[in-house]
Amino acid sequence: MEVAKWRIRPTRRSSGCGTRGSCCDKAAQAVGPYARDVRDDRLGEVMGRVGGRIQLGPLGGGPDWDVPPQCLDDAAPAEVLRERVRLLNREVWRRVQLG
Repeated sequence: MEVAKWRIRPTRRSSGCGTRGSCCDKAAQAVGPYARDVRDDRLGEVMGRVGGRIQLGPLGGGPDWDVPPQCLDDAAPAEVLRERVRLLNREVWRRVQLG
């Protein structure tokens, strides 16, 4: 599946992103194949779009979650690399502990 770049429109600053979907103030930017949910600072892979929301999936696997486009931020390549290394280190550590 090819991931399209989503366009985020600038919004007015509100009291911040909350669980009720309030908007975040981010400049207009394209979100690539990886994005950050600024409501809880989670990094995810863009899986698709359902309705008006973007679906993100965790890099290490797990259930996808929906994010309003206003609450997305572009993930820097260094952040993606850091998360992937963290997941690999955790997997190796688990194997070492199991013997």
